[in-house]
Amino acid sequence: MEAMLDPRRLLRWIYIGRISVALAIFLAALRVWFREDMDRGDELAITSLVFAITTAVTVGSAVYSEFYRRTLRPNFLYLQSVYDLLLVTAVVHVTGVQNSQFAALYILVIAASTLLLPLGGGLLIAALGNVLYVAEVLWAVDTRLDFAVWLQLGVFAIVALGLAYLAVQLRKEGEGKHQLVAELGHLKLQADDILNNIRSGVLTVDSSGRLLFANPMASRLLGVELGPHIGAPIIDSIAGASPELANALRRSLVDKVRTNRAEGTVRNGDREFPIGVTTTYTEGDGTRTDRTATAIFSDISDQKRMEALRLRAERLEGVAELSAALAHEIKNPLASIRSAIEQLGRVKYAGEDERTLSTLVMRESDRLSRLLTEFLDFARVRVTHTARVDVASVVRGAATLVVSHPDRPPGVRVTCDLPETEGLVVEGDEDLLHRAIFNLALNAVQASPPDGEVRIEAAYDVDQIPLGPAGRDGSIAVRVSDDGPGIPPDIRERLFDPFFTTKSGGSGLGLAVVHRAIEAHRGLVFLDGATNGAGTRFTIILPRARASETTVIGA
Repeated sequence: MEAMLDPRRLLRWIYIGRISVALAIFLAALRVWFREDMDRGDELAITSLVFAITTAVTVGSAVYSEFYRRTLRPNFLYLQSVYDLLLVTAVVHVTGVQNSQFAALYILVIAASTLLLPLGGGLLIAALGNVLYVAEVLWAVDTRLDFAVWLQLGVFAIVALGLAYLAVQLRKEGEGKHQLVAELGHLKLQADDILNNIRSGVLTVDSSGRLLFANPMASRLLGVELGPHIGAPIIDSIAGASPELANALRRSLVDKVRTNRAEGTVRNGDREFPIGVTTTYTEGDGTRTDRTATAIFSDISDQKRMEALRLRAERLEGVAELSAALAHEIKNPLASIRSAIEQLGRVKYAGEDERTLSTLVMRESDRLSRLLTEFLDFARVRVTHTARVDVASVVRGAATLVVSHPDRPPGVRVTCDLPETEGLVVEGDEDLLHRAIFNLALNAVQASPPDGEVRIEAAYDVDQIPLGPAGRDGSIAVRVSDDGPGIPPDIRERLFDPFFTTKSGGSGLGLAVVHRAIEAHRGLVFLDGATNGAGTRFTIILPRARASETTVIGA
């Protein structure tokens, strides 16, 4: 149908048929002239002329339509059909009108014209064919039109009308097909664009484990260039990077089991990260297609991190409530105990041993009192004064205090990398934010070797970490990095736990307070990119204040 509806392809067949007919008649006349009747030279001359003209017209038309690729205008197509009618008329004249089998060539010309030309054009060519045939009959048989001639003319008309109707239907089907192909092509482009830009890996394998499709993200996540492996077995290669993904594909292919939101890991070089996996399968018809399985998987490291932060916040909230209750219950009796011991140590009959024990009890009581005060500070971390806060100004203030702190090792430098333009503004409690950043900076200074460097950076919208509705206007990141020995992997998960510390005499509440302070501002704080022996970096993410927000005072 495509060949019939494509004018250029149809013209190629017409050119071939035209030359074939002219050449056959010329060779037949030449054979008759040589072997049977040397007196029929006029027929040979006519066929020679017809062959020469036909060759010239066909070559010229082919050059126009094929070599120069000119637009096939209606006039050009009409000329092709008219010439074919003249050629058929010449063939009928040379062979004799009584040889009705050659008159059937009119039907081929009419059929081709109905496909090349509009409905009216095909009928016009059919009418012209009838006129030429009648003229040839009248010329040859002395104006006598018998039943056979009228029957032939009727056949021409019926063929013309029937083919015209079929041509119209074919054009409609062809237009519908082309429209469907265009829509499918458009949908394919949209699907390809989506699959190539989504952040999930997508790959499809057949029942033999051969790779049928893989988008670019699948290659990036697995660390394997999948494109060159299209059509080759791939499941074993996938198993090397992610056994869970390979097993899920096998279950879909062999056991017809769909996997929904399963978890696995991918080992991509030195990096190992969790992925979420969903698989499905399609049944083939057993002949042309077989069963296929498709896996959709994505890196869920951020989701895991967000879940861990949420659980940590809930745990800290519970510990804070318990700490506040215990601190209140213990602090007052402890103060009474200290006061009583102090009085007992002052009585005049107390000896040296009694005074020594009294001093020890008072010193330990003071230590416990300071610890209880820290518990209360940890429990009371909340935003009490809300205003627009310039994060850059808070960072500079915290850096200045850290530089003058007595715990700073000799030669440790504190540098700030802050943008020159304004815009690092958050809505929150300036004192609480200062306390959080100061604690992180002080920890970094204390962990740095002599002559080391602590870097405090602040920037707008750096990590694109989702903060929910609070971060709809963007986020601000503050990073505190040091050159210290780093944090061992086995304690990283416990860094923000209350009362966990690696410092001698530390309470283990410093980072827990930082977490609660940032969480109170609807932000996040986490250990970012820390590796043993390469220093430590903490990152704070805070939602950026909206430009329309004004200063608010209150709890």
